[in-house]
Amino acid sequence: MSDALLPAPADEMTAVWWDATRERRLLVQTCTACGHRQHPPRALCTGCGSTEHLDHLEATGLGRVDACTVVERAPAEGLATPYVLARVRLAEGVILLTTVETPAPHDVAIGDPVRLTWRALSDGRRLPTFEPAPEENR
Repeated sequence: MSDALLPAPADEMTAVWWDATRERRLLVQTCTACGHRQHPPRALCTGCGSTEHLDHLEATGLGRVDACTVVERAPAEGLATPYVLARVRLAEGVILLTTVETPAPHDVAIGDPVRLTWRALSDGRRLPTFEPAPEENR
């Protein structure tokens, strides 16, 4: 991935999340006041509005494809096609917009179980991506 395609730099709300990706840990923001979980990290809980009770928990890395499409034409130079763009609902309940890494992109379907993998970025951060889960996790 070229530097032109790097995600936005970390800010005060996302720095903890991005730092965890360097260690291959996927964090989910959690409100200790109401139990609501959310992604991406925000300044307030979208469940109860609290700004003082936000924390992070480490996700299991397991989820299911909630929606997906196969991209055949890259939106920018430097992206290999075809690839699967997907909404993955984590076991913790939050949804990530991500990719499913697979040699058979047209075989990915809604409801498929997936597990976390990582794509290294040139600045040391990592992007959470997913791959089809092994048969024993289905």
